[in-house]
Amino acid sequence: MGAHHGHDHSHAVVTEGNAKKLGFALALTTIFLIIEIVAGFITQSLALLSDAAHMFTDAAALAIALVAIKIAKRPADDKRTFGYQRFEILAALFNACMLFVVAIYILYEAYQRLSQPPEIQSLGMLSVAIIGLVINLISMRILFSSSKDSLNVKGAYLEVLSDALGSVGVIVGALIIYFTGWMWVDTLIAVLIGFWVLPRTWILLKQSINILLEGVPEEIDIEKLRNDLLELDGVESIHQLKVWAITSKNVHLTVHLYAPHANRNQLYQNALEMLTHEHGITEVTLQIEEDPCQTLAHDHQNDHEHSH
Repeated sequence: MGAHHGHDHSHAVVTEGNAKKLGFALALTTIFLIIEIVAGFITQSLALLSDAAHMFTDAAALAIALVAIKIAKRPADDKRTFGYQRFEILAALFNACMLFVVAIYILYEAYQRLSQPPEIQSLGMLSVAIIGLVINLISMRILFSSSKDSLNVKGAYLEVLSDALGSVGVIVGALIIYFTGWMWVDTLIAVLIGFWVLPRTWILLKQSINILLEGVPEEIDIEKLRNDLLELDGVESIHQLKVWAITSKNVHLTVHLYAPHANRNQLYQNALEMLTHEHGITEVTLQIEEDPCQTLAHDHQNDHEHSH
């Protein structure tokens, strides 16, 4: 007996809310990006340019995230049975790659400057960094709640967060340069911004690749899930257990349950309830089997596949 179950959970409403938040944050970020690039060249500050580079990736991340939401809303068809939902993960992956490139550029530029630090206008640097911090904090406030629900928005939120810390670094650097005249501090701050962003970028990259490779989502404890299925009343064994995600919150499960003496409808309801409440999986396909030959055939098929 095969059965499939799925929920929408007003996904469209959440997506629309995310799009509005991203749009507002994008407008703020783009305006400030232009100001920061001009100011970076005028003040000769690499830390400001480093911050502007991250601000550019913020703007790109927000724009890509926004496009991803629009594309993901396109309906499924005969060629794409999941529609375009996975575009969100491709967007997150692209953002991570872009951040790596920016961090490497800043580190290279810093290395070039260490031997000959240029004259820096610390007060101009300070003013721009303060404005940048305020804009980043507003954007973070807008995106925070949605960052828990979407890997796409999480990527954009992480970029804004890293840029907010970058702005704090630039403010501290500007104050040190103003009071001490140590121009090399600007380069040091730029390097620290680069190093702070890299580990977070790596996490985002890893999560995106795991979903693209159909890996078990990080929040799913596969051993506990297997044990919970085996503990269901009437289940003697399970096989063909597969758990994967289409997007950050769209987790799917298929499993075959060997339950020769169970009440099928009751078992199906119990399994569904357990998977939804204990593991947060709502896209479920269950195959309930009574014939041991089916189980043996599957096991034999698995052994055959593993031997190749």
